[in-house]
Parts: sequence; structure tokens; C-alpha cells
Amino acid sequence: MTKIRIAVQKSGRLNQESLSLLKSCGVSIENGKDQLKAAARNFPLEVFYLRNGDIPQYLRDGVVDIAILGENTLIEKGANLSIIERLGFSKCRVSLAIPKGTAYNGLTYFEGKKIATSYPNTVKDYLAEKGIKADLHIINGSVEIAPNIGLADAICDIVSSGSTLFKNNLKEVEVMLTSEAVLTVSPKISDEAQTILNKLQFRIQSVLKGQRSKYVLLNAPNDKLEKIISLLPGMKSPTVLPLAQEGWSSVHSVMNKDSFWDVIDELKQAGAEGILVCPIEKMVF
Repeated sequence: MTKIRIAVQKSGRLNQESLSLLKSCGVSIENGKDQLKAAARNFPLEVFYLRNGDIPQYLRDGVVDIAILGENTLIEKGANLSIIERLGFSKCRVSLAIPKGTAYNGLTYFEGKKIATSYPNTVKDYLAEKGIKADLHIINGSVEIAPNIGLADAICDIVSSGSTLFKNNLKEVEVMLTSEAVLTVSPKISDEAQTILNKLQFRIQSVLKGQRSKYVLLNAPNDKLEKIISLLPGMKSPTVLPLAQEGWSSVHSVMNKDSFWDVIDELKQAGAEGILVCPIEKMVF
């Protein structure tokens, strides 16, 4: 029986969130400690636990069919690999940072400077586009210490909260790109594996749509119903049911969580009452 092979990061936050996504898609992984490969019990899928930086090569070689990895890694090492789904977690940015007490007046600061980084291709392409020439010092591992020991004048690294930079007396001065977890596919994927991928991607999309949405129930006076309905984005159109109290209806709809509070304020002003908001586990179209 054909199985689709998916690579995920061996450890860390991206590993946990990738497995959580698969679990939300109804995929149950037989996951033993220190395993490098595990099979799903209820879906034709095998998980390969790999170093993040190695995953693009495994995709190019067709060792795995698909992978969940950071977009920053794909930009650095995965040229010509296609993103088929943005997953919305493990968000970060790839930034340039310099010692906290150093004056900074723009990108010209980096002209002729030494930059320590694990992302040499990303830095080189970014600075070349800006017309800046710098000396790159490639470090595989923690680069934050490099300026403190005189190895570099600046660093380029991924930044989430910025706490690591702060602890190492550095400040972020340029955001080169933003990144999140993405689903990408091997150019050598077979037709059989592609069929399985289509099913898995459908499940992933249903989970992501649910995460991005809220289910809203409210009571509306019938004389204000038209205005209230016009404020609800919904899926196709809201559901409207009569209430036991004459002249009132119950309205059910779905809205994007990012615009949620703005819409709620407008609904209240339009006369909506008893607004109830519920999380959505999945949305299937």
C-alpha cells in the first residue's frame, strides 16, 4: 500500500506544532521516543524526523514526498521547491542585529562589516539587492555570541520575541524577511502519493479555516435584521431562525477572528443582543 512520506523537524517548537496539526487532521502517529521514522495508524502516512536544514535536500532527492518546515529554511536552502500551504504557526523573522550601544543610521552600516550567520544565501542576496558588500562568517549554531567575542560586527539570525538578542546585548536593526511554517512538496512525488496529499491537504485546510474563524450566534430585532446581516461576512449567508419572542430572530454566522472585535462593536451598535462566540474546530467545504 502506498504511503506518503512527510518530513518534520526532529525536535523543538516546529516539531510539536507540526505533530499537533497532523493530530488535528485526525492522523494518529505511533510516536516512540528517539524514533527517526514513525507510521500513522489510521492514515497512509510515514513521518521522518529530520534536521530542519537537511529537509530541502531530502525533498529534492525524493526521499520524502512532503515536508513541514520554516519558510526561512526554504528560502535559504530550498530553491525551486514549491510552497503548497501556509500553516500560520512558528512565525518569526530573519533579521540583522548589531551591538546595542552601536549607532545605526541605515544599511550602509554593514558596508565592509563582518556578519555572522547561519543564513549566508539569504544575507548575500539581500545585501546584493541593496548594493552592500559585507564579509560573511558562516556559523552553524548560536551566532549571538559572535560580536561579544570579536568574531563579527553584526549577526543575521531568526528572531521571535527578541529575548535572545536582548540577553546578548544586541538590537534588531533590519528585518530581512518574515517566516512561518509551510507545507512544501517534492518535485519527484508520485501520482499515488499526490492523491494521498490531496486528501491530507483538504484536512489541513479545514483545520486552518477553523482556527482562523469564530462561530457567532446573536439575537436581533426583526426591524434591524437587514442591517445586522449586512455586517456579517459569513460563509455564504447567515442562518436566521425565529425566536419564541415575537419580533426577534436568532442569527448564526462565521467571521474571521482577526476582524472579530470590530464587527462585534458594529453589531452591538446596530441592535444585536445576546452575542455568543464559539471556537470552530474545523470548517469543511
